[in-house]
Amino acid sequence: MDTFLQQLVNGLTLGCVYAVVALGYTMVYGIVQLINFAHGEVVMIGAMVAFSVITALAGSGMPPLAIVLLSLLAAIPACMLVGYTVERIAYRPLRNAPRLAPLITAIGVSIILQHVALLIWGRNYIAFPQIVRTESYVLTTSVNSATITNIQIAIIVLSVVMMAGLIALIYKTRIGIAMRATSQNAAVAGLMGINVNSVISFTFIIGAGLGAVAGVMVGSYYGIAYYQMGFLLGLKAFSAAVLGGIGNLGGAVLGGLLIGVIEAFGAGYMGDVTNVCTLNQFLPGFAAMCDANSNASLLGSNYKEVYAFVVLILVLRFRPSGLLGERVSDRA
Repeated sequence: MDTFLQQLVNGLTLGCVYAVVALGYTMVYGIVQLINFAHGEVVMIGAMVAFSVITALAGSGMPPLAIVLLSLLAAIPACMLVGYTVERIAYRPLRNAPRLAPLITAIGVSIILQHVALLIWGRNYIAFPQIVRTESYVLTTSVNSATITNIQIAIIVLSVVMMAGLIALIYKTRIGIAMRATSQNAAVAGLMGINVNSVISFTFIIGAGLGAVAGVMVGSYYGIAYYQMGFLLGLKAFSAAVLGGIGNLGGAVLGGLLIGVIEAFGAGYMGDVTNVCTLNQFLPGFAAMCDANSNASLLGSNYKEVYAFVVLILVLRFRPSGLLGERVSDRA
């Protein structure tokens, strides 16, 4: 039972990160019906910029929280600039092109951003300076307990605040009304006096800002960053958006949390050598993997990426619109 509660904490932490990144995907898709596959690389750039700032200020004697805040203040504008530039140069000219053209362009932009990061920061894994002391707290219930760190608490709280802020922006502000109108019908919104180009650019900028914060959270949580870190992270976040219902903000949050929890439980239970070896009573073939020289403990960790995608396939098999997506029928 201790494993259950601990993996639940880990899964919620990771799920919050996926949810924040997924919001960027679902916002852009809701406005322009475009899958921005370069969004994961924007997250990576946020982590890399934050790393550069933290490394430069680590020995300056400044308070650790001030250094982290400055890294965020550097990463967010940098990612917003990247998001705006990508939309303005790569996507806007193709807005009325066939659907396949922007998709291929998005993949190309993703590769370009990866190689730009490769040229600037190199190909090696970069360790985040541990300027903030990690403190652990014990969560105890009547039947089990788990450990949660101050970094996990910060990630969860910051994610919830950003999600609530985004929802308030969408539903309580004039720009939010313009975004919702553009998502319904861009042509009619333009006739009503809304600057559609500005709204779309603003959507990319907000999504990139969220991605920057997510990049800093991922780098702080795992302690490393590298130029290809955005690929798999972006793929999981996109899967979370599809799982919850692409274009639905609540669906992106729900999908992100589910992907994180499923991945954590898969790694926690299948990644434990003792848990894997208990399968011997059902699958005798596992016996050879459980000797002293085996790598059975790697079974769950190597395949932990699979569990979330299997669930995604099953959900889309029976509900293609996602968990919270609306079924839309085409009329003749």
